[in-house]
Amino acid sequence: MRAEVLRLDLRLRRRTLVGTALGAAAYLFLVIAVYPSFRQDSGLDAMIAANPEAAAAFGVSGSITSPAGWLSANMYANVAPLLALLLTVGYGASAIAGQDEDGTLGLVTSLPLSRARVLGQKALTLLLVAGVVPVAAFVTSLTGPSFALSPDWGHLGWVTVSTALLAFDLGAVALLLGALTGSRGAALGTASSLAGVAYLVSALAPVVPAMGTLRWLSPFTWAVGNDQLAQGTTFGELAALVGLGVLLVLATLPALRRLDIH
Repeated sequence: MRAEVLRLDLRLRRRTLVGTALGAAAYLFLVIAVYPSFRQDSGLDAMIAANPEAAAAFGVSGSITSPAGWLSANMYANVAPLLALLLTVGYGASAIAGQDEDGTLGLVTSLPLSRARVLGQKALTLLLVAGVVPVAAFVTSLTGPSFALSPDWGHLGWVTVSTALLAFDLGAVALLLGALTGSRGAALGTASSLAGVAYLVSALAPVVPAMGTLRWLSPFTWAVGNDQLAQGTTFGELAALVGLGVLLVLATLPALRRLDIH
């Protein structure tokens, strides 16, 4: 019984995971395929420079016509985190609270598994779910050189990791809230709202001075909001993402132990 919970949860969500991965790959391939038509268009960069606030709302800053800028503006600063969060926040809210509401969790905990082991398998499932969109995007990006788009592959690899960690962390927020409240709706709504606030703080801080001091409290800044595709991901950013995820999972354990499972 080493991975029964993991296999069950992945099986229940396999169609969503596969469909989202294919959709993300198809979208990114189109983004890459049209890049040659825009890479010499200085008007795009001028438009962004003239409207920094509007561009920032979509996570766009700097040059959009460079390989890193194109991928960031059209995928990694917005679409990739959004799709990854749809999967992880949805799973996090369902993994404990949702399964408790539909009676599945009661069956799972009737197995000869401690609640700590159940949580460990669900956390591992969450990590795998978090990697679906980032990995699909990275694999699709490998077609880039065929369309004159060649980013720094090392930077892209670490952004793939940081995007997955970002999705894991916010999914872990939903996991914790589900264990605390026993309500899938409360976990989903609250975690989604926190994700939205974190995104806006990270995206708008560069153009809204009042948010400047709050920017580094947002996990979006640690993962994709500090021009990581062009500048690289720092050890501190990765450590913050990993540390936050570990703390959230550890905080979920006592909540799960106290939960009155139906």
